[in-house]
Amino acid sequence: MKIFARLIAISWLLVATMSYAEESPIGYWNTVDDSSGEIKSTVELYMEGDLLYGRIVELTNPEVPDPICEKCTGEKQNQPVIGLTIIEGLSFDGDHWADGVILDPENGETYDCVIWREGKKLMVRGYVGFFYRTQSWVLSEETRD
Repeated sequence: MKIFARLIAISWLLVATMSYAEESPIGYWNTVDDSSGEIKSTVELYMEGDLLYGRIVELTNPEVPDPICEKCTGEKQNQPVIGLTIIEGLSFDGDHWADGVILDPENGETYDCVIWREGKKLMVRGYVGFFYRTQSWVLSEETRD
């Protein structure tokens, strides 16, 4: 009987792992301008330990070459936007990633953050209190080293 119970537990664990892997946000995502629908940048999402992070790896048609984060504060102030970590410390919570922050390099503001997958889209929500804004990022077709 114990063997049967262990087999069931292992089966459930495998199903949960496969479900998690299908919906993993790890990879490269294109951010999309809310008004124009144009791709603005590519963000790489990656794990450090059990936490999810994201950094800008490419900008599409930046207004100035090699922009810096002038409006950022602290250690990110005047750092290059390309390579800048904009998502920090998200932890997996069942069907979404939460309890971290996202930085908007255009205004230097940091917001609480939650993200979740919807197929090939990543829903990214930044919020302060009850006020929030949700963007839809699309899975980048490019594979990078």
